[in-house]
Amino acid sequence: MLKTYAISLSVGILVGIIYAVIDVNSPAPPVIALLGLFGMLVGEQIIPLCKRLINRQPVTLAWFRQECVPKISGMPPSSDKTS
Repeated sequence: MLKTYAISLSVGILVGIIYAVIDVNSPAPPVIALLGLFGMLVGEQIIPLCKRLINRQPVTLAWFRQECVPKISGMPPSSDKTS
């Protein structure tokens, strides 16, 4: 648990340094902040995608919708079952 906080703080410091380098004041304007958060959510999906590619598993739209979209959007996966 403490490791998670340390990593979060470290990444926050890194982002603060990047903001200073690109001359964006913090708190960032809402659009920039939201794009940054969106980028984090999308970036989290790169590791599972790479693992699938390394294991030579197919990367399909169905897989993306089932595994990635819920994590990016915060919505539970939809059931494709129709009654």
